[in-house]
Amino acid sequence: MHSFCHMGGYEEVELCSGLERLKQEHGPLREQMHDFFELAQTIGNNDEVQNWKERLLALRKNVLAFIYELDPHSEREEGVLFPMMARYIGRTSGPIAVMEYEHEQAKQRIASFLTKTAELPETVDRESAMELADMVIQAYHILSEHFMKEENVLFPMAERLFSDEEKEELSEKISKI
Repeated sequence: MHSFCHMGGYEEVELCSGLERLKQEHGPLREQMHDFFELAQTIGNNDEVQNWKERLLALRKNVLAFIYELDPHSEREEGVLFPMMARYIGRTSGPIAVMEYEHEQAKQRIASFLTKTAELPETVDRESAMELADMVIQAYHILSEHFMKEENVLFPMAERLFSDEEKEELSEKISKI
């Protein structure tokens, strides 16, 4: 089990059930992200299209489905995991501060996209459509990096820091969200 992981030189750590669950949740989220990222990248890439409204609405639908899945996952991390880790490593600087900042950055971009696509004009030109799609593309990049940091640094760190009782507490609390 203890193979040397190529990412950042961290040793592969077997995670407790709560941390393993958070890590597993990244799988389906990544698939959804990949889908909306691919769709977002096609926006603006066709000279035939005069009105990008329909494509933006399709992208919006994908992003809403993603948020529906992302929100409870974020809540498990921000409401349970991060505060538990903060007991050991603090919250104002270091890994937890970075993780919370990244959550915030990704959510802001997605929220902005959703707000701006809530009431689109009848015709959306290429430039406007690409600007909107770019918010989603940025969120994708932030979250992709973010998931990797959690899996390679944060989760193994929590595994090493937490007592058996805390691992139990984590598992119980996140299963209620």
